[in-house]
Amino acid sequence: MEEQSAPEGRPAGAPGPVGGTGHALDRRAELSEFLRSRRARLKPEDVGLPDFGRHRRVPGLRREELAQLAGVSVAYYTRLEQGNGQNVSGEVLGAIATALRLTDAEQAHLTHLAKPKRHRKKRSVRQQRVRGSLCQLLDTMEGVPAYISGRRAEILAWNRMAAAVFGDWSQLPTQERNWARLVFLRPEYRDLYVDWDQKASDIVSYLRMDAGCHPDDPRLSALVGELSVKSEDFRRLWARHDVREKSHGVKRLHNPLVGELSLSFETFTLPDDAEQSVVAYHAEPGSASAEALRLLASWGTDATRAGTSVPWRQ
Repeated sequence: MEEQSAPEGRPAGAPGPVGGTGHALDRRAELSEFLRSRRARLKPEDVGLPDFGRHRRVPGLRREELAQLAGVSVAYYTRLEQGNGQNVSGEVLGAIATALRLTDAEQAHLTHLAKPKRHRKKRSVRQQRVRGSLCQLLDTMEGVPAYISGRRAEILAWNRMAAAVFGDWSQLPTQERNWARLVFLRPEYRDLYVDWDQKASDIVSYLRMDAGCHPDDPRLSALVGELSVKSEDFRRLWARHDVREKSHGVKRLHNPLVGELSLSFETFTLPDDAEQSVVAYHAEPGSASAEALRLLASWGTDATRAGTSVPWRQ
């Protein structure tokens, strides 16, 4: 694996300082827009309220209807939806989350926006590092595509099988080793993912959650700004304010060497660093995808080079 030759404490797959600066995301605006978007997706009949068929000037529930459901005054909820959530209690946020039918991930996002934890400024911009022993672990996972992802959807380290399946990221500049950049700015990744729309939606949802936890991160703000300018698809998905956690599932891929693959994945968050996760893929035993992975593994370095020399290199 490329990363092992790096100096101790900094695998080659771990990024150095990423270029580009940006202003912090406006947490109050994020809170306001998130609440409005969640309110807009509900209809009175969804929450047991009568709908008298009157013309509704705005989609979804009115503020007074949401306040009634949550058991708070209209003025109080209005202030919160305007981004003034400094003194809101956890109980009130819970009541609003219940009224809005939020998922667990959405409720956590709401809490992060309304009652943000105070981070030291250096924490949001510090260089992410991968322990050398984790790189060694990836190398031992023969036949299993695996990589380590971090903040801002950055790809920090990977093994040879991941390079054979997803592309040889060692050929990319460090700042380009980012799932959001790959999915939205590189056409070859539209070909790689059979269900590209779902992959794109998952990435944006992850970035939304990251933004909720770290609204003061200028690198994340710069990334969002760049993608918003360069990708209409990103702008559309970002405007939805969708957040969700997807720690496991199935991805269908089209590999340039072996064709279509159907791979299950599992995500394991590191116990000593919740901002890094190991993502590992596997195929159902005896399936065509399992045989395809076996072929890629048997071809070794040649598979990585042959399969990625054209589609993934700059």
